[in-house]
Amino acid sequence: MVQESPVVLGVSGGIAAYKAVELLRNLRESGIDVVVVPTANALRFVGAPTWEALSGRPVATDVWANTHQVPHVRLGQQARAVVVAPATADLLARAVSGIADDLLTNTLLTASCPVIMAPAMHTEMWQHPATQRNVHILRERGVVVLEPAVGRLTGTDSGPGRLADPSAIAHAVRDVLRRRPRPDLAGLRVLISAGGTREAWDPVRFIGNRSSGRQGIELARTAISRGAQVTLVAAAIEVEPPAGALVVRVESAEDLRSAMHAHAQDADVIVMAAAVADFRPADIASGKIKKSNADGVPELLLERTADVLAELVVKRGSATSPLIVGFAAETARDSEDLFALGQEKLARKGCDLLVVNDVAAHEVFGSTHNSVLILGAATSPVLLDRLPKEEIADALWDTVRDRITAR
Repeated sequence: MVQESPVVLGVSGGIAAYKAVELLRNLRESGIDVVVVPTANALRFVGAPTWEALSGRPVATDVWANTHQVPHVRLGQQARAVVVAPATADLLARAVSGIADDLLTNTLLTASCPVIMAPAMHTEMWQHPATQRNVHILRERGVVVLEPAVGRLTGTDSGPGRLADPSAIAHAVRDVLRRRPRPDLAGLRVLISAGGTREAWDPVRFIGNRSSGRQGIELARTAISRGAQVTLVAAAIEVEPPAGALVVRVESAEDLRSAMHAHAQDADVIVMAAAVADFRPADIASGKIKKSNADGVPELLLERTADVLAELVVKRGSATSPLIVGFAAETARDSEDLFALGQEKLARKGCDLLVVNDVAAHEVFGSTHNSVLILGAATSPVLLDRLPKEEIADALWDTVRDRITAR
């Protein structure tokens, strides 16, 4: 058996370097061969013996070591992927400028494989226009730059700039390795809604639905690994958001509506995968409705919520961007009925693509698999039967990519 080329794990000199140890262990436990390339400053935080013990390989640190093997060229040429975690502001700037003053930046400059960067730095550094410009340039070049997490930083500081969870970074690396080609959604700004909304009845109770958010999360995850910049508007979800997404948490249909409209103007693609409530209580009790105090059974008067998908289509008007994708959960009698329901809703909503699934058998919510029908006014129907949700996501992004390319 021919052994696959290793993944290069680049570690730059930030305090989050210690978290890269967990990332290395996760990759190795997934059966991925890893060569660690730390910068000189990274070795101040985590020493070479740790990297060597966990990777099972000598640590590559110097362009002058083993010069007969030309490591500054060979590592990038032979790697399956290069992942840099943490990627400091300095490392991002050097990568954009093509500076090759150590083994890691030489490796980045010679890499012909996918490159993933997981930034970590103080909030002010992350939000600085120079850093944001560097991130934009790298993404345009096809580098997968993950959004940092929001949380506790060095000292008492807190905000965006925290290294994404190592297990989530590892998942992103595995997604990229599964796909292999360079990211084909590079430069696209994608807005995705996921999960089920909850409509309050009193401070304790709410009206909800069975959505787990899993399909929307897989859409976000696969879009990130294909190079897109993803904003995820997340209602109630049962799975963790992927590393690299800018996550906006919401609860109600009105919360989701506000968030989608706020971010829609910056999106190239909008995917409404959330299960948004069609109705909500007309009156919300200020205190808990108690069984002992109720005169019989309380009546629940409902009112309609806004049709967020239809509003986004109207807001776009006659423009061709953003491309808008809707989701529709239906309970159909058979495949012909499902097709008819989907076509009617596609025409009524006015979106570019509609993903329809039959939830009558209760086999979709919370499942790792899905069966969907992708409809579009200018495309042939695509039927995907009982596939993993990540494959459903990839198929939808293929259709989106083809639609955008054909414009």
